[in-house]
Amino acid sequence: MIRTAEVTRFRWLVLAVFVLSTAINYLDRQTLTTLAPLLRSEFRLSNAQYGLILTAFSITYALSAPFAGMLIDRIGLNRAISLAVGLWSCAGIATGFTSGLSGLVGCRAVLGVAEAGGIPAAGKAIHQYLRPAERALGNAVNQAGVSLGMILAPPIATFLALRSGWRQAFVVTGILGLVWIPLWNWTARRADGAPAPKLKATASTSMLRDRRLWAFIAANGLSMIGYSLWTNWTTLYLVDVHHLTLAAAARLAWIPPVFAMAGGLGGGWLSLRFVNRGMAPIAARFRVCVAASVLSLATAAVPLTPTAAWASAAISLSIFAVSAFSVNMYTLPLDAFGGARAAFAVSILVASYGGVQAVISPIVGKVIDLHGYAPVTSVAALAPLAACGVLWGARSVR
Repeated sequence: MIRTAEVTRFRWLVLAVFVLSTAINYLDRQTLTTLAPLLRSEFRLSNAQYGLILTAFSITYALSAPFAGMLIDRIGLNRAISLAVGLWSCAGIATGFTSGLSGLVGCRAVLGVAEAGGIPAAGKAIHQYLRPAERALGNAVNQAGVSLGMILAPPIATFLALRSGWRQAFVVTGILGLVWIPLWNWTARRADGAPAPKLKATASTSMLRDRRLWAFIAANGLSMIGYSLWTNWTTLYLVDVHHLTLAAAARLAWIPPVFAMAGGLGGGWLSLRFVNRGMAPIAARFRVCVAASVLSLATAAVPLTPTAAWASAAISLSIFAVSAFSVNMYTLPLDAFGGARAAFAVSILVASYGGVQAVISPIVGKVIDLHGYAPVTSVAALAPLAACGVLWGARSVR
């Protein structure tokens, strides 16, 4: 067993191995988004039906997240994340064997159940391995894992689909998660983090009476509208609006996730800088959220871009702002509620994201079918500012 001092010294390396699961999580998730034009064509789906597939994932994701958070807090990080990664990998592999809309809906529903544990487990790991001032930066590193999965999905899924068919893409990306499980357990056995306090049976339910949590839920749901838009519709936007082939869209679709990674790291670094200068952690997170909300107003300009390259640039700026907001939003519960309830606190935000995505996905699809992308980008542009208003008005950051 590595000594405590050595664990502290190598805490970022240990966290990096964990964050690899986040990258695999989003690689599995974004494979569908990348290959949506192919699946939509083969199964003759409308945008509204594609939105229904997203909703199936989002409903189970939202409903399962709180239970996943409680499970992680009760049975421990290592056992819980191994179970979650194993289940979502099998659901991803099964997607490669579907034969229609109902099969896609079923596989995405199971994927939502399993992947609901991913971000809460990351929150638990961040609280377990990092110092308080470093937690937003830790969430930024986890956001980098999210972005890495989104960056890799277009080239990997497109290459596999064009070479061996779209089904093979789901099988290969699913297998990667099964390979990660023994890697993490080997790492975890060699470097135990500081154990979280034992969770009391009433700890999670008592948190639900705290008005700060409900403000966090509402603010996160609003702030993630833009994130949901670009993580699910970027490839379709480039194909439908700018008439690109799947291969041409894939050459641009990896660029916004790079900016998402940069936005997350920038938001985490700026928060750390404020804290190191003496600002209270919660106030530092909120200050970054406000700055990101102002930058997010650029989202409304995406439909005005004249070419696919300019559209990719505008989407990149939009998701940069959303990611800077997100890493600080997901750190606020860790600051407010502590280690014993870290996974449950983050899981509630995961549930709010899933709930919002479940509601808006078929609506977004229907609006796009009828009116194009301008109405949805306008809403996404203003939503982060509304989220800041909720946080400030509820006195959750004062």
